[in-house]
Amino acid sequence: MTPLKPWVLSIVVVLAGIVGLAVNAYAQRASMPTPVLPLSALASMGVIAAVTLVLGFRVLRWRTGHRKRMLDPIFAARTLVLGHACAYAGAVLLGWHAGVIADQIPFLSSRADNPVVLQALGMMAGGVVMVTIGFIVERFCRIPPEDGDDAEGASGRDVAGGGRAPDAEGGLA
Repeated sequence: MTPLKPWVLSIVVVLAGIVGLAVNAYAQRASMPTPVLPLSALASMGVIAAVTLVLGFRVLRWRTGHRKRMLDPIFAARTLVLGHACAYAGAVLLGWHAGVIADQIPFLSSRADNPVVLQALGMMAGGVVMVTIGFIVERFCRIPPEDGDDAEGASGRDVAGGGRAPDAEGGLA
């Protein structure tokens, strides 16, 4: 599995921000409510982030030598995928709510007690936390190169992936 790339997540944030800005502008013109998740959504985001982090710590403990039994490679792969999903979901939430705030800027002076901005700021903070946890868990799932491995083939492997994938003929790609 390829590692998370900050530039890809940045593109996701920008695209989600543009869509959030456009949808909020349409909602304002149509006299609809602002499309922001309520602050109660932070609880579910927190649960997702906590579960991802706990599973990442289990992989990290195995990796650092606290091994009572063999680590299930499927568990490690699922943990890595969950970390990636957490990072991408956080990037989407961060971008969407940043776009909503960008569209609300002209109205901030007229509505000083605007709860939508506070909700959006809270969701943006939750998105940053989710992206951070995604990067942390990905780091937990990396295994160090073994003594006998060459530097090129062993670097960047994760616990779940084990290096490069075989191609159609059975050789390494």
